[in-house]
Amino acid sequence: MTVPARRSCERPPVAPADARLPTAPLLLRVLLLPVILPAVVLLAGLVCAEARAQEAEPVPAGGAATEGQALADQLANPVSNLISVPLQSNYDCCYGPDDGDRYTLNIQPVIPLGLSKDWNLITRTILPVISQEETARGAGNGDTGLGDTLQSFFLSPKQAKNGLVWGVGPAILWPTGNATFGGDKFAAGPTAVLLKQGGGLTYGFLGNHVWSFAGKSSAPGVSRTFLQPFITKTLPDSTSFALNTETGYDRKTKDWTVPVNLSVSHVVKFGKQPVSLGVGARYYVERPRFGPEWGARFVMTLLFPE
Repeated sequence: MTVPARRSCERPPVAPADARLPTAPLLLRVLLLPVILPAVVLLAGLVCAEARAQEAEPVPAGGAATEGQALADQLANPVSNLISVPLQSNYDCCYGPDDGDRYTLNIQPVIPLGLSKDWNLITRTILPVISQEETARGAGNGDTGLGDTLQSFFLSPKQAKNGLVWGVGPAILWPTGNATFGGDKFAAGPTAVLLKQGGGLTYGFLGNHVWSFAGKSSAPGVSRTFLQPFITKTLPDSTSFALNTETGYDRKTKDWTVPVNLSVSHVVKFGKQPVSLGVGARYYVERPRFGPEWGARFVMTLLFPE
C-alpha cells in the first residue's frame, strides 16, 4: 500500500516588504524612461513641425527675429519683461549609500512689475515639491512634501544698454518645507544678475547668498551661496541650447554641490498660447558625501508676452 507523502508544516519564505512593494519614489526610476523618452520624442517632433511651418512662411526682412526667437531670447534673460511660469521636473539619482532617487518639481513663476518708465521689479519664486525614496536601507527617510521657498526680487532697468542687462535686490528663503526637506529657518541676503545679449547669444552670471535670521532655535543655521554662470544660444527657429552650472556652497557644512547642466528647448504654440518645452541632463562634478551623481530635467514654461 502506498503511503501518501506527508505535507510539510513549514511556511514558505516570505520576501522582505521592500522587495515586494517598491516605494513610490522607487517607481520613478522605473517610470523615468517612459516619461523622459516620450518628452524627447515630443520635443523633436514639435521642432520638426515648427521648422516645416516656418519654411512656408516668409522670412522677416532685414534679419529680424521671429516671434519664437524673440520669446526664447527673453526666456534666456532672467530679468526680462516677460511673465513666465516654468514647471521644472528634475530627477536626481544616487542619494545616500543605498543610491536613492529624488524627484523635484520646481514651480517657478517669474513676474515683472513696472515701477516707472525706466525701471522694473522682477520677482522670481522657486517652490519645490519633492519626492524622495529611502536613501539608506532601514533608515525610513523616504518622504514626499514641500521644500523651502526661495523668492528673489531684482530691480532692473527696462532698457538694456549695448546688450548689457543687470538686476540687483534681496533674496528671501521662506520655511515652507516639511520636516524632511525644510530647514525651519527664515533666511535672506543679496542677489544679483549680470548678462549680455546679442546675435542670439546670451551669457552671464546669477548669484545670491542667504543667512538665517529667524526660525526654530533648535534648527541649524543657514549660510548658503548660489552661483550660476550660464550661456545660451538661440537659433532663428526658436531652438535654444543652454549650458550652465547651479553651484551651491554651504558655509555651515563646508560642502560644495556643482551640477553641470546641458539642455535644449524650443518655443511652440498650443492654439494661441506660446510654450517653451525643454529637456536636459546634468552631471555632478562636485557633491557632498552621499549626494546625487547625475540627473535629468524636463521643463514646460508657459509664456505670457505683452
